[in-house]
Amino acid sequence: MSDDTAAAFSLLNAAAVRARAWRMLALGLDDKLPHFRIDLAALDHTADLVAATTRKNYPTLDVPFHSRWRHFVVNGCDRAEILPQQLADRYERARAAFDLAIVSVLLDAGAGPQWRYRDAATGESIGRSEGLALASLDMFAHGVFSCADPLRADAAALARVDTATLAKGFQIGSGNMLIGLEGRAALLRSLGELALSRPVIFAREDGPRPGGFFDHLAAKAENGTIPAPLILSELLLQFGAIWPSRLTLGGVPLGDCWRHPVMTTDDATSELVPLHKLSQWLAYSLIEPLQQAGFTVTDIDGLTGLAEYRNGGLFLDTGALVLRDPADAARAHEVGAPLVVEWRALTVALLDRLALAVRARLNRSAAELPLAKILQGGTWATGRELAFARRADGSPPLKIISDGTVF
Repeated sequence: MSDDTAAAFSLLNAAAVRARAWRMLALGLDDKLPHFRIDLAALDHTADLVAATTRKNYPTLDVPFHSRWRHFVVNGCDRAEILPQQLADRYERARAAFDLAIVSVLLDAGAGPQWRYRDAATGESIGRSEGLALASLDMFAHGVFSCADPLRADAAALARVDTATLAKGFQIGSGNMLIGLEGRAALLRSLGELALSRPVIFAREDGPRPGGFFDHLAAKAENGTIPAPLILSELLLQFGAIWPSRLTLGGVPLGDCWRHPVMTTDDATSELVPLHKLSQWLAYSLIEPLQQAGFTVTDIDGLTGLAEYRNGGLFLDTGALVLRDPADAARAHEVGAPLVVEWRALTVALLDRLALAVRARLNRSAAELPLAKILQGGTWATGRELAFARRADGSPPLKIISDGTVF
């Protein structure tokens, strides 16, 4: 293995995300960042808001994990219950849950403020992540991603997904546009092609399908135990080829990893900032299917907070992060722009600090209220509430040019 390849693999884990995010925060606290200032005094107010939101949403503080599964619940009805209702074998149910979670998360990049999905069961028009979740679940249940039986995603079917298929499933029309549609379709095609090309990972117990990744992880369990950071590292290693052409190092695709000039090192990873938002969102979403299949998932706090616009918007809207140039709020920024990379990395580090303050306010330990529950309780909901309070369409405080594959 070359030095560059080894350096690339060193970035494909949660520890690397956290380490570089905390280094970005340290530079910010020393007032050495080009785009943002940090106001730790405002972080106390942020913690007050998040604690209050958590108590409002979960009065007993029995908070579930932040994961895709929360978005399948509509008016108290869990639509994903079709899996245990129709699949009796726990491992086959886990494969189906992996199929659904993987496809749904990859379709979950920002929808934009205008798009809505009309839910046939309730007649409601639902936008953003919840609408995307329901649309993906309905497509999954109707066999859109399957070669034959519904309630599964087959690699061959995914490899054929086109924009017309997704446009129909997402109810796209002249007055109901979804940003990044082609990027989402391309991502699913890449997923299908990857699963077809790697049967040792995706077809251990069945035909090639994303859900075959369940069997790959199960084989790595020790005494029925799987550490959460292992889920992420394996996702990054095994799924890395699906992402659009971005940065590579030593021939290894780095995924959601970007350059920022302050992040200098003395090796080949200089200026690189790994964030891996969608992969971590997916890692969180695979925990419950593993648990339901009988595995114990440990070290859940080994994963990081998610570098996305609700959490990042929370810190901007509460004043914990302040733009050096206020005019940047009116400009549109590419996802790889140093300003966006800086914002996202600071979001990851500030979520760790915020978690400590929220636990103190709620009188809960890290074991009782891990980061995955604070995100759910929590930061994401508060970020959304503040966005709608400040901007009529609920948009984030920064304008990001998205291709539907980052966040």
